[in-house]
Amino acid sequence: MAKAIYTARAHVTGGRQDGHGKTDDGHLEVDVEPPGGDSGTNPEQLFAVGYAACFGSAMEVVARRMKLEAADHAIDSAVELWPTPERGFKLAVTLDITTPSIDDQEQAQALVAKAHEVCPYSNATRGNIDVTLTVNGQPLA
Repeated sequence: MAKAIYTARAHVTGGRQDGHGKTDDGHLEVDVEPPGGDSGTNPEQLFAVGYAACFGSAMEVVARRMKLEAADHAIDSAVELWPTPERGFKLAVTLDITTPSIDDQEQAQALVAKAHEVCPYSNATRGNIDVTLTVNGQPLA
């Protein structure tokens, strides 16, 4: 059996209403509050940053494998919170990816499609939430 490559640890008190979270290494410490709050962040914002950063890393790995230069990529992420008929909630994600150094749209799309197979966030969310990807302004084919 394989071993975990890395384990992130955090301690959180409260929830989205007056919560507080801190990682065990002290590099991230945030106040948590509902969307639209004045002084903290909310879980959806944290997820948006985490997913985009993870996806960017996956793109870099895949670009090296494909012998492409994609270090100048940028990702705008959006995480939406939706109510469900059962009075619960679900998420939807949009990642809008730009690859300035890759002129060939088919090549850029192939890179993003493969990164979507590699990214741990993509693998965790696949089949669970809607994830929409666009590459240089065009939907992923």
